[in-house]
Amino acid sequence: MKLDAKTRARAKHLAAQITKVTQEGLVAQGTVIGRLTRCKRDGCRCSEDPPRLHGPFTSWTRKINNKTVTRYFNDEQMADYGPFFERAKRLRNLIAELEELGLQVIENDPRWKR
Repeated sequence: MKLDAKTRARAKHLAAQITKVTQEGLVAQGTVIGRLTRCKRDGCRCSEDPPRLHGPFTSWTRKINNKTVTRYFNDEQMADYGPFFERAKRLRNLIAELEELGLQVIENDPRWKR
């Protein structure tokens, strides 16, 4: 099937962006968030009303062999590894856009209207 010039140009642009992201460095999957926690020690500020929780602590959660695994990053680790997660997110978004473009091409195939 031949693609129109606009679709071909968009696919080429997305492929170039994907290549650029992969050349920037490593990627890592998972969710990174700042968490506030309670320690449940008697008399601690986190037990007051209203509570003043501890943190934020930066946690990284991912699945390994269908089990959720969580690690906590310190500020130095987050500075080192944060870009891995940012690149992974950009890569997922670019691939999703490329997949959507492919679906549009398939759905717009005139042979479906036979």
